[in-house]
Amino acid sequence: MSMLTAILILSGLGVIFGIGLAFAARKFCVKADPRLEKVYARLPGINCGACGKPGCMGFAEALMKGECLVEGCVVSSLDAKKEIADVLGVVVKEHVKQVAVLHCHGGSGHVKDKYQYNGIRDCIAANLVMAGPKECVYGCIGFGTCARACPFGAISMSAEDLPVVDESKCTACNKCVVTCPKKLFSLVPITKAYAVRCKSLDKGKEVLNVCSVGCIACAMCQKECPTGAIKVVDNLAVIDYHICDNRGACFRVCPRSSIAKKENSIWVSK
Repeated sequence: MSMLTAILILSGLGVIFGIGLAFAARKFCVKADPRLEKVYARLPGINCGACGKPGCMGFAEALMKGECLVEGCVVSSLDAKKEIADVLGVVVKEHVKQVAVLHCHGGSGHVKDKYQYNGIRDCIAANLVMAGPKECVYGCIGFGTCARACPFGAISMSAEDLPVVDESKCTACNKCVVTCPKKLFSLVPITKAYAVRCKSLDKGKEVLNVCSVGCIACAMCQKECPTGAIKVVDNLAVIDYHICDNRGACFRVCPRSSIAKKENSIWVSK
């Protein structure tokens, strides 16, 4: 009799708890917005983090809450962004594609070594040892850490141990910019045809001693630029891409091949 009572009590409690859980689930359930999956399905799904959110789902959720704009995903194509905008009922702004540009031309044939490095072939690790094995402490170390960090395979290494960016694959995700310990990459509008391929802040005489293509701050480019788009700041020529209109005077007068010109998506120097 006692066993039967225990069974009945337990069964009764089970029924009561079951009803309670069913009521709670119905009362407190959070209804998912059906648009969320539609938005997420149109995102690249690589979770690169360039948008500043924890992956593509995090970005999709932020879009639903109005915490960011569709343009915040630099990886998605314009068509994908327009589809997302249609789902959300907003308008996406068209913008000029940006690509990563390397600001160093001092490969293995142009810059002297100050010591022989036998450690891990990683730029970040090598930079911890006397700022790397190159005489120029501002230049590319050349171990390809940026290429390995790029989630789109847009960076390869040249015969001179310099990163080469494939503009057709580059999505301006910013990975190379934040990964490079020398901060040699920047994102530049794809329409711009000239770039300073140097980052050295040393004085001209010091640059001459360590690199055959480094900027010596002669200011010839600054004097010749008809729009004032390039100026020498802290011993280095810097282009203001808001002003630059691709006239190329800086490229033509640079005596050091420190300024490169883009031809058929490839950066070339004189």
